[in-house]
Amino acid sequence: MGDWFSQQAAAGSLLLALPVALVAGLVSFFSPCVIPLLPGYLSYATGLSGADLASGEAGRRRGRMLLGSVLFVLGFSAVFVALGIASGALGARLTEYEREVTVVLGSLTIVLGLAFAGFVPLLQRDWRIHAVPSVGLAAAPLLGVLFGLGWTPCLGPTLAAINTLSFNEATAGRGALLSGVYAAGLGIPFIVAGLAYRRALGAFAWVRRHQAWVMRAGGLMLVAVGILLVTGWWDDMVTWLQVNLILGTEVPV
Repeated sequence: MGDWFSQQAAAGSLLLALPVALVAGLVSFFSPCVIPLLPGYLSYATGLSGADLASGEAGRRRGRMLLGSVLFVLGFSAVFVALGIASGALGARLTEYEREVTVVLGSLTIVLGLAFAGFVPLLQRDWRIHAVPSVGLAAAPLLGVLFGLGWTPCLGPTLAAINTLSFNEATAGRGALLSGVYAAGLGIPFIVAGLAYRRALGAFAWVRRHQAWVMRAGGLMLVAVGILLVTGWWDDMVTWLQVNLILGTEVPV
């Protein structure tokens, strides 16, 4: 398993795609529909009330906070990895039309990136699943699944971009790996907050004050990825990485 992971991570395309997936996950966490509601997510996932979290009870119940946040993250990670597997498997079946489909998906990524950055107000509506299960650790994975399925458009643009890259990888395994890294970028801050709730809130406060710029930077990153896919420059960069960094040879001038 370790050898497989090393081989996949060393592939030229994933050397480009994995950092994008990680940053996309982090940007998603700091979006307006995630970080402001962090206390609510953790309250539902751990069974502790908002008053308990505010009073410092989270620090005394660190084990419960950690377990609840991990189970919550595992719930939405399962959803994202399943989508990545499906996208990669579909890409493998459509290799004959890979270029045409990549142009279409790259164009969609550009539009979604602009929406994520706030430049397409029509796509800024908040559609999500409002019903939540009963609070507590047992419900935390289900809450994570609902989070993964229902939170758009805040997660939609970044997740769609990652699924586009998964399609471009054209294997279910690479799609799963790419989506797993995206889930890690989104999930690690949740786990950090579970370990050190009050300190995490203080650290995240700076990002909340500059949230508009975070969203714009994340959206422009998606636009850049879409442009690279549409123009074919993504494939050129992958080839350069494979030749110069992985194979250790020079590209002839």
